[in-house]
Amino acid sequence: MTDTADFPPDDFSRELPQPAGWLSAEDLAAARSHLPLVYVDAVPVRVDDSGDVVAVGLLLRVTPEGQMTRALVSGRVMYHERIRDALLRHIEKDLGPVALPHVPASPQPFTVAEYLPTPGITGYHDPRQHAVSLAYVVPVSGDCQPQQQALELAWLTPEQACSDQVQLEMHGGQGTLLRQAMAYVGRLT
Repeated sequence: MTDTADFPPDDFSRELPQPAGWLSAEDLAAARSHLPLVYVDAVPVRVDDSGDVVAVGLLLRVTPEGQMTRALVSGRVMYHERIRDALLRHIEKDLGPVALPHVPASPQPFTVAEYLPTPGITGYHDPRQHAVSLAYVVPVSGDCQPQQQALELAWLTPEQACSDQVQLEMHGGQGTLLRQAMAYVGRLT
């Protein structure tokens, strides 16, 4: 993966295996109930030689309720982590260590999605928390394999990915986010 910023020397100690300021599971739950958290959403794509998007990578996951869903790469930005490092970390976590993402030198999100625990206020919903997510289209050129809880990685054409059938398999507003991403790259009119 990429190098991350150096932590100040006093951030690590033998007693604390993680940097100061990172949250335990209990502290994260408390923070989620009081503060919006910063996330990144990445739409992994394959591009042709001219840079046009020809395929979109969607993960197949099982929800805690046992429902099969399609999902984008997504995750929280950690304390003391740059946005680009969070993107690279989540892409590696979901697509594997040789996905070879191409994050621009100055990444700019194509949109900001605000996930709320109350459905219907925005087009995005996360029952756990209020999250503000910076969304990016990220070309990947390496060998991508589903990792961790993902069962499969499907490469679909932009038209297939934006179809009503696939959109029904996506939850929390990620289908809307995917359509916005394809509009942003000129593949959805």
